[in-house]
Amino acid sequence: MKFRPCIDIHNGSVKQIVGGSLKDEANSALDNFVSELSGDFYADLYKGKGLKGGHIIILNPEGSQFYEADVNQAKLALSTYPGGLQIGGGINSSNATRFLDMGASHVIVTSYVFKEGRINYDNLKEISREVGKDRLVIDLSCRKRGDDYYVVTDRWQKFTDVRLDEETLDMFSEYCDEFLIHAVDVEGMAKGIEEELATMLGNWSRIPMTYAGGVGAFTDLEKLRLLGKDKLDVTVGSALDIFGGNMIFEDVISFCNT
Repeated sequence: MKFRPCIDIHNGSVKQIVGGSLKDEANSALDNFVSELSGDFYADLYKGKGLKGGHIIILNPEGSQFYEADVNQAKLALSTYPGGLQIGGGINSSNATRFLDMGASHVIVTSYVFKEGRINYDNLKEISREVGKDRLVIDLSCRKRGDDYYVVTDRWQKFTDVRLDEETLDMFSEYCDEFLIHAVDVEGMAKGIEEELATMLGNWSRIPMTYAGGVGAFTDLEKLRLLGKDKLDVTVGSALDIFGGNMIFEDVISFCNT
């Protein structure tokens, strides 16, 4: 299990938010932590620790008041650690190359490959061709509805009709290099992982996957390692001391490396 660090950017600042609270209206979200430091500080920290494959997520939509400020923060991070970080948030076939040229190792897409709650195969094939399968990460972040998990889009605000299961993972894996999967209902809460989701993901291992959501203690990392059969990488956000939490950054790295 590898530790994958993150840099979440909202309203021009590096933040940790409660995932389910994000709203486009008034650019609002419930903040857990707002950093006084810029994206390059965190990128340099991750670079110094030899952490690769972390992700930057731009949380404001393209065209909104704070989008370019978010992009400027992302650019600082990518120029500090070229090739070491992935980037997502509003990525499409028109702007993906811009972020790769800034230094991203991969681009991360969600909403662009869905339309009206369904998979948009034309867009999926187009962006996979545009950037190459080996530089594309598909974000299948999800929320539970009934007994199943469904992919959510548009900064986690809209349900699709796409159930997250092994068949869905099989299909999308033909077009990308990795998956990033936020358990949105527990994202930013640091109160425990989605155990059922972790178990399902651990039973599927064709390409690398990063799980994010709910880690608040080392017992959560232990559960994720067990339920995920040591096949899932992990992101920890709000619980880290570098983002105002109680889990010591260096200790999390050590745990994941053992």
